[in-house]
Amino acid sequence: MNDIEVAIEAARRGAAILLRYWEHIGKEQADMKARNDWVSAADRESEAAINEFLRQERPDDATLGEETGSSGASSNRRTWIIDPLDGTSNYLQHFPVWSVSIALKQGDEIVAGVVHEPLRDLFFTAERGAGAFRDGQPMHVSDQQNVEASFLTTGFPFRAQAYVDIYTSIFRDVIMIAKGVRRPGSAALDLAYTAAGVFDGFFEIHLAPWDVAAGSLLVTEAGGVISDFSGGDRWFTRGNIIGAPRGVHAELLRIINRYVAEDQLDHRARQDSA
Repeated sequence: MNDIEVAIEAARRGAAILLRYWEHIGKEQADMKARNDWVSAADRESEAAINEFLRQERPDDATLGEETGSSGASSNRRTWIIDPLDGTSNYLQHFPVWSVSIALKQGDEIVAGVVHEPLRDLFFTAERGAGAFRDGQPMHVSDQQNVEASFLTTGFPFRAQAYVDIYTSIFRDVIMIAKGVRRPGSAALDLAYTAAGVFDGFFEIHLAPWDVAAGSLLVTEAGGVISDFSGGDRWFTRGNIIGAPRGVHAELLRIINRYVAEDQLDHRARQDSA
C-alpha cells in the first residue's frame, strides 16, 4: 500500500471503533483533560487501532497522537500525526459532526493527509503535489474572492480564554459582511469542506498540530492558501490558522490584523503558560 492507502485504512479502523460507540456513550462516561476538553474510551481505542495498524505497515515511522503523544523513533524523519476523534464534544453530545484525521509529516512538510467523515463514509485525501480529492474525485476551493457574501467556518477559542476578546472582535467584523458563518466543531472537517468548496474559508485560534495537519494539506492541494495570523508559516506550531481561496484569505488576514498579529498571540500564549 502507498501512504494514502495506509492512511485511509488506518482511518477506517479508527472509525470502526467510533461507530461502535456512537450514540451509546455520553460525556458522563468521559474524562476532562482540561476545561471543556474531553476524552473518552472511544478516542483512546480509536487511536490504539490506528497506531497498531501504522506500526504494522510502517514500522520505521514515528507517530504523534492527540491521546498518546509521541511514539516510536523515526529513522527517516517521517511522523504520522493522528487525531482519532476530531470533534469529541460533538460526539459525546450525539451531534453528528466529527471526523478522523491522519497526516504524514516528512521533515518539515506535510506530504499526505486524510480526513474521514465516518457517518457519511466520506474520505478527503491529498498528497503533496498531486492534488486533493473527495472520495477519489478532484476537489478545488471555491472561486469566492471576498469575505463579503462568503460562507465561512470558524471555531471558538474554548481552550484559551485569554483570546476571547480578540476573537469576538474579529468575529463581529466578519459576520457584518459575510453571508454566513458556521461553527461545526471539527477543525479537520472545516478544512476539508473548505478544500471542497463548501466553505469559502476557515479561521481559528489556538489549535493543536493534529487538528490541522491533514486539513491544511487538503486546502493547499485544492488551490487554497494556509497561513498563520501574520500570513506566515507558523500555523502548525502555534495553532492560529487561516485557510481559504487566495482573495478571501487576504481579506480575512486584513480583518484579523486590525486586532492582533501572530507575535502578539505568541506573547499571550507564553503569559498563559507562565
